[in-house]
Amino acid sequence: MKRAFLFPGQGAQVVGMGKDIYEKYDEAKRIYEEASNISGIDIKKLCFEGPEEELNKTENTQIAILTTSLAILEVLKSKGIEADIATGLSLGEYGALIYSGMISFKDGIKLIQKRGYYMGNLLPNETYAMAAVIGLDSEKIEEVCKEISKEDKFIVIANYNCSVQTVISGEEEAIEEAMEKLKEVGAKRVLRLNTSGPFHTIKLEKAKETYEKELETVNFQVSDKVKVIKNIDGTYYHVNDNIKEILANHIISPVRFDKAIKLMEEEQVEEYVEIGPGRTLTGFVKKENKEANTYNINSLETLEKYLEMYK
Repeated sequence: MKRAFLFPGQGAQVVGMGKDIYEKYDEAKRIYEEASNISGIDIKKLCFEGPEEELNKTENTQIAILTTSLAILEVLKSKGIEADIATGLSLGEYGALIYSGMISFKDGIKLIQKRGYYMGNLLPNETYAMAAVIGLDSEKIEEVCKEISKEDKFIVIANYNCSVQTVISGEEEAIEEAMEKLKEVGAKRVLRLNTSGPFHTIKLEKAKETYEKELETVNFQVSDKVKVIKNIDGTYYHVNDNIKEILANHIISPVRFDKAIKLMEEEQVEEYVEIGPGRTLTGFVKKENKEANTYNINSLETLEKYLEMYK
């Protein structure tokens, strides 16, 4: 059976995530402790106690979600459950890279800590916003963004999540204008997101350039056991890829999770397992294929229910 592991991105975080799994499984406990030692952050406290305001800071969110996902992953691995394909949404790609062995656990934690800090702090001074557009073709969304851009306002697509959900990012005024225009041209819903950074746009160029220096210190190795799908274009990593360049550009490029879903469908993935808080990615998969076998492992209950299937 062909299985894919999916690792969630920013926005999935919730205070208390991973706590029940940490308390039961030594494998999970070890991951939290090792990540805390590497980063110098009490990640267990951040995840289990918050406060929410601290957990929601980009510099904390990314490392907290990644550690929680890797703790759950470690329990699955200890039970002999593996995947043929791995991918994630934005920061979630680092879970996939660590799982595949392309990046070591230590390097992955260090990188995501720096990435979260730069993305949260090296931002332009203007006010930005993001919005999710539901039920409208991405080509129509691109047209609206281009139309508004002609008025010297910055707005672009940041996430192509699936065929019926796209995320736009830009100056607050441009986003407000787009929200109205997108409804007029047929969007079922347009929802303002609780984030202010112009993530996955050229406005994070400074963060990207600074992060490049961190990437230079890391050794990467493409795995031949697990195929990892890139966010940047929805294709697999290959031996000849410049991984450092890809991960740097990832910060300023739109996420193509829609293409990742198509690739997994073409590969005839039979089981999609989302590892970590939330259930966003399996939701995207279901939008494209209602018959897909999807599982979310984000609590002790969901973990043990899943493990019960393979006893």
